[in-house]
Amino acid sequence: MEVSLSILTIDYAHIAEQLLPLEKELNYLHLDIMDGNFVPNISFGPAFVKSLKKSCNAIFDTHLMITNPLDYIQEFVEAGSDYITFHIEAASDVLKTIECIRSFGVHPGISIKPTTQIEDIEAYLPYVDMVLVMSVEPGFGGQKFMASAIEKVSLLNKQKKENNYRYLINIDGGINEETAPLVAPYVDLMVSGSYILNAPNPLKNFLKLKHI
Repeated sequence: MEVSLSILTIDYAHIAEQLLPLEKELNYLHLDIMDGNFVPNISFGPAFVKSLKKSCNAIFDTHLMITNPLDYIQEFVEAGSDYITFHIEAASDVLKTIECIRSFGVHPGISIKPTTQIEDIEAYLPYVDMVLVMSVEPGFGGQKFMASAIEKVSLLNKQKKENNYRYLINIDGGINEETAPLVAPYVDLMVSGSYILNAPNPLKNFLKLKHI
């Protein structure tokens, strides 16, 4: 199981120090981009992502929680994103945004909030390389896992197999040693942040998830 480390709750003044113990195991880094409009919080932008790319060799899994993602694709591509995932609930045209991301040679992904159903994204599944299911309300770290996400990732897994789709199934929110086994049979990636970074031994918790 791959774990995409969310740095939403990291100490940004000591980010290099906090990532160092995880460096050898870390294949994916999850970057939550929040604009204060689509979600209430504000995080960081492409300049920060570009700076981080210089010192981190992980695959950058960039999650745009912004109202108009199409307007910012090129900036996050140039900053070093390997995957760019945006919300279908945002204002940008979904297919145009997918095409734009792919035109830069970057993997496009779509994400859904807890209230959005898989049926709402079925038309886009043939065109994306990642589907991110939010198992909490986007915008805040440390929230409790919503069990409704289990059925969603199960359905995505079924559709992927039946249609020979290529997308990675990713889940984000409340992932820990208790909730991870509930979704592990269906997903390719799990996003986890506070469970790892706030632990006395972050590497130990990281490996617990990775070895599920």
